[in-house]
This record gives sequence, C-alpha cells and structure tokens, in this order.
Amino acid sequence: MDDITAISQLKYRYLRTLDTKDWDGFAACFLPEATGDYNGLVFDDRDALVTYMRDNLGDGMLTMHQVHHPEIDVDGDTASARWYLQDKVIVPAFRFMLEGAAFYSDRYQRTSDGWRVSHTGYRRTFEITYDLADLPGTKVKGPGEHTHV
Repeated sequence: MDDITAISQLKYRYLRTLDTKDWDGFAACFLPEATGDYNGLVFDDRDALVTYMRDNLGDGMLTMHQVHHPEIDVDGDTASARWYLQDKVIVPAFRFMLEGAAFYSDRYQRTSDGWRVSHTGYRRTFEITYDLADLPGTKVKGPGEHTHV
C-alpha cells in the first residue's frame, strides 16, 4: 500500500472510531506523545486527547465526522496533511444539533506498526447550532435506539 493511501486509511479510521466510540481503536491511531489543537482546545498527549473525547462525546451524543479533499505530503518517515472537515453533533436529550466545517492540519509519523498521528487539529470555517425544538417534526434515532422527538 502506498503512503498516501495508508495515511488516508488512518484518518478514516480515526473518524470511524471517534463516531462509533471505539476508544481503544481511536487511541491506537496516535503516537503516545501526539498533540492536538481543535480550534484552541489543546491537548499535550494522546491520553489527554482520548480521555476528553471519551468523556465529552460519549453515550447520548451522536456524531458524524467526514473529511475530504486531502492534501498529503510525505517526506520519508514523516508526513503532513490538510483535510476539509464536515461534522455534525446531535444531543437528543438537550434537543441540540451543531453542524460545522473546518480544515484539519495533521502530522504523521511512520512506525513499525504503520503510520500514526503525531499531531491533529483544526480551525473552524463556520459553525451552526440548532434547537431541535425549533424544527417541527424532527426525529433523531441513534444506533439501537427508538426515535427521539
């Protein structure tokens, strides 16, 4: 597999494990010393980043993160990439939804186990929040759940 394909698959795995709340799989995407900066929300290592996501995007929150238009540059055993993010966060209990877009700026390191994230983060281009009570007829259904109104 070529490096750009491997890095793309790593990013897609990062997003899938985040949205499915597979925290062990999510952690495995990163180097232990990986850092993060999500629009000013900064993490100094993998454990802090994964703990925050587990605690704040856990049960009761539905998320969708999609990236596209990758710009990936490989330089030996390191790489950098920019990705266009579209995301959605829904919290049925609070009748809340957020939609947004951002540009990720990531760095990667080749390891004996394949590519891993050494830094990730994004800067928002926009964010929209909704009160689902203001959207008549809105129904939200998460995995294995009945429809929430």
